[in-house]
Amino acid sequence: MKPLNMAALMLRGRIALQRAGAPLCVAGLLALAGAAGWLWLLPQRAALQQQLARPLPTPSALVVAAPPPSANQNLADFYAVLGPQRYAEQQVKVLFDLAAKNGLVLNQGEYKSARDAASGVTTYQIILPVKGAYQAIWQFAMQALRDMPFASLDEVAFRRESIGEPAVEARLRLTLYLKDAAS
Repeated sequence: MKPLNMAALMLRGRIALQRAGAPLCVAGLLALAGAAGWLWLLPQRAALQQQLARPLPTPSALVVAAPPPSANQNLADFYAVLGPQRYAEQQVKVLFDLAAKNGLVLNQGEYKSARDAASGVTTYQIILPVKGAYQAIWQFAMQALRDMPFASLDEVAFRRESIGEPAVEARLRLTLYLKDAAS
C-alpha cells in the first residue's frame, strides 16, 4: 500500500461527506457538540455535588444581631427628636404654609398646651379644620409629619356636604412634642 498524502485524505473526506448528505453531517456535529458539553460539565457537576454535601451553617452564625440600645440611649434618642418649645408658634406657621401649598383652605385652628413636669415634655395640641381635595388633605398631613418629626397625627375626621361636591371638610388633630431649651 502506498502512503496517503494529506491531499488524498482531504479528497476522501469530502467525497464521504457528500455521500452522507447534509442532515447526517449536522447530526454528527450536534452529537460531537453534545459529547463535548457533557465532558465539560462533568467536573463542574462534581464540584457542585461536593459543595452541596457540606453542612449548612446555623442561622445564628449567619446573622449577628446588634445589641439592643440601653435605656439611657433610648431616652437620649427620644429627647433628641423632640422639637424646641420656644418655636411652637413657628411650627403652627409651618402648618398654615403647608396647607396653602397643598391648596387647602385653613382659616383658624384650636391650640392647647400641656406640660408633663416629670419628663419635662410639653405637648402642643393643634386642631385644624381644613377644606380641599381629599388627596390634598392627606398630602398635607403626611408632609406635616415629614417636616416635623416630633409631631403625631392623632385624629382625622372627614365630612362632605353632598356627594357631588369636590371639596371635603376635614378636622385634623396633631400633637407637637416639645422640650425646653434647657433640657
